[in-house]
Parts: sequence; structure tokens; C-alpha cells
Amino acid sequence: MAEPAPATAPVDLVALADEHAAKAAADPHGRSAHLLVHDSVLRQTMIALTAGTSLDEHNAPLAASLQVLRGRVSLTVSGRQIELKAGQLRPIPQERHGLLAHQDSVVLLTAVTT
Repeated sequence: MAEPAPATAPVDLVALADEHAAKAAADPHGRSAHLLVHDSVLRQTMIALTAGTSLDEHNAPLAASLQVLRGRVSLTVSGRQIELKAGQLRPIPQERHGLLAHQDSVVLLTAVTT
């Protein structure tokens, strides 16, 4: 993951989404990620996934949300899938979870860590 931009520099999310969608398409694992903000306990990460690519189940941070910038994904929680499409935002439950891209997708993960 690349270093985040300085806190005062604006971030062009559309251009960054284009860049990481292209990187994910070229990646043998079908993914690309970029840490946008790392300010104390706050982290924002852009994640691009190609259709059919998933992030394995993992533990939830203290608090988190997932915003879909493009495409369609499912947040997998406790054996169920919560589908999200471009323009939607959802809190991530305080449970183990994963992510599956149904289409080429780009999401913005906002998390509070310890």
C-alpha cells in the first residue's frame, strides 16, 4: 500500500479509483489498495477488486464503514451476504466479515483502529 497523501492535499477520488481499478485488473490476485488517510486512529483505504475477487473473512476494527464508489459487492457477515452497489454506504458490523466483488468494484473503507 502506498503512503497516504499529506493531510492538506485534496484527493481526487475519481482519478484514484480509475488508477486502482486498472492496477487491480493487471494484478494476478485482482486487487489493489491505497491508504488515503492515516490520522491517529482513523484510516481510510481505497480498495479495488475485479469481478469474482474476494477478501477473506477477517476481524472487524473498533468501528468501520464501507462506501461503494463503483461496482457491486457483498459484505459477508455470519454466513449471510449484504449486497451494496455504487453510491451506497454501510457500517461494518463488529463481527468477522469478508468482501466479494460481483463486478469490477472500488470501495472506500473507513476504519477506527487502536
